[in-house]
Amino acid sequence: MYRYLPIQDIYAREILDSRGNPALEAEVLAGGEIVGRASVPSGALTGTYEATELRDREARYLGKGVERAVENVNNQLAQAVIGMNVLDQAALDKMLVKTDGSRDKRNLGANTLLGVSMAAAHTAALALKIPLYRYLGGTNPKEIPIPMMTILDGGIHADNTLDIQEFMIVPGKSKNFRERLRICTEVYQNLKEILSKSGFSIRTGGEGGFAPDLPDAKEALKLIEDAAKRAGYQMGRDIFIALDAAASRLYNKDSRKYEFFGESKMKGQRITRDTEELIEYYEELAGSFPICAIEDALDEDDWDGWRTITERLGEKIQLAGDALFSTNVQRIKKGIQEGAANAVVIKINQAGTLSEAFEAIETAQKAGYQIIISHRYGETEDTAIADIAVAFHAEHIKAGAPCGTERTAKYNQLLRIEEELGI
Repeated sequence: MYRYLPIQDIYAREILDSRGNPALEAEVLAGGEIVGRASVPSGALTGTYEATELRDREARYLGKGVERAVENVNNQLAQAVIGMNVLDQAALDKMLVKTDGSRDKRNLGANTLLGVSMAAAHTAALALKIPLYRYLGGTNPKEIPIPMMTILDGGIHADNTLDIQEFMIVPGKSKNFRERLRICTEVYQNLKEILSKSGFSIRTGGEGGFAPDLPDAKEALKLIEDAAKRAGYQMGRDIFIALDAAASRLYNKDSRKYEFFGESKMKGQRITRDTEELIEYYEELAGSFPICAIEDALDEDDWDGWRTITERLGEKIQLAGDALFSTNVQRIKKGIQEGAANAVVIKINQAGTLSEAFEAIETAQKAGYQIIISHRYGETEDTAIADIAVAFHAEHIKAGAPCGTERTAKYNQLLRIEEELGI
C-alpha cells in the first residue's frame, strides 16, 4: 500500500457550471497513471467573509471567465506542489495556502486552490482503491445525511416575488435515504401539478425549485402543505419545512431594517421588519407550519439578533449560519462564544481548501453544532460533497431540487454510498 505517492502533474481547464458560467476544473496526476478530477462551484450570493473567488473581469463570458485561475493552477500551484505526497492532504493544503499568501485567497483565488485540493483527494482515493468517503472518513461512516430538498426558489435565486430565498422540505423518520429521497421527490412532483393546474408558472429558479409569483411566505408554505397532502404525506410527521431566508440580502444597514421587496410589491405597501419584528415573523410562521430549520435568519453581522433568536427558537428549530459563518473557523468560534445559532452550513468553496473546510466542521461539531453540507447556486457534476457529508457524519445535505443533473448527481451518489454501506 502506498505511503508516499508523489504528485507528477496538475492541470486545469475552464468548464461551464449549471448556470452557464465558467468554472474551474482541475486534474492531479500521481503514480504515472492515476488521475483525480474535481470541479469548483460558485455562489450567487456570496458572504462578506467567504474566501475570494477569482474571475477574469474581462469581456469574455461577461467578465466571469476563469482563465486567470486556470493559469494560476498550471503555473504557480504546479510549481509549488509537484513532487509532494498526494496522500498527505494537510501538507498539500498548507502549501496551497502558503503559495497564495493572503488571508482570504485573493491572490490566486479560492476556486484555484480548491480545485487542486479536491482533485488531489480524488487522486489519493483512487490510488488507495477506496471510495472518497472512506479516504476522508476512515471506517467510521455509517449514516447517510437527511436531505433538505429545495422545492420553491425565491430571492436572488429566482425572478419572482418571494423574498425568502429557499423553501425546502425535510423528510421525517423513514428507514433509509432511498425512502427519504422518494418522499421528497414525490412532494416536489405533486407541487408541480398543483401549480400547473392552478395557473401558476412552473418555471424553476437557480436551484431547481419552482418560482411562482406569490404574495408572501405563508402562501408558499400553504402550497407545500397541499403538495404533501396530495402525495399522501402528513406535515409535521412525514414532511417538515426548512427556510433559507438569506437575510443579509434583505438587510438595509442604514435603516437597520429588513426590506421585503417582493411582498411589498404584491401587497401594494412597503413592508419592512426590524430584527425583533423579523424574529416575531419567524415565530408566527413556526406556529402555523412545521418549520424545523431556518438558515441565515438574520444579517451576517447582527450578532445581538442571532443571540436573541437562538435563545427564543434554538430549542425547537435548527438555526443555521451560512453567511454568518462562511465556513470560516474564526467566525464559527465567535458564534460559539456568542451563543449564536446551533448549526453551521458548510460550503467547501467558501474556505478555499478541503483541510480548512474540515477544520470548520470539526470546530462546530465539538461545540455541539449540527452540520449541513451544501451545494452552491452555480453547481457542477462533481459529487464530492455527498462523500464529504457521509465522511464527517453531517446531519443534513442541501443539494437542491430533484431537477438538473448537477443536483441529482449528489443524491444519486448518496444512493450508491448507502448501498455500499449496506444500510
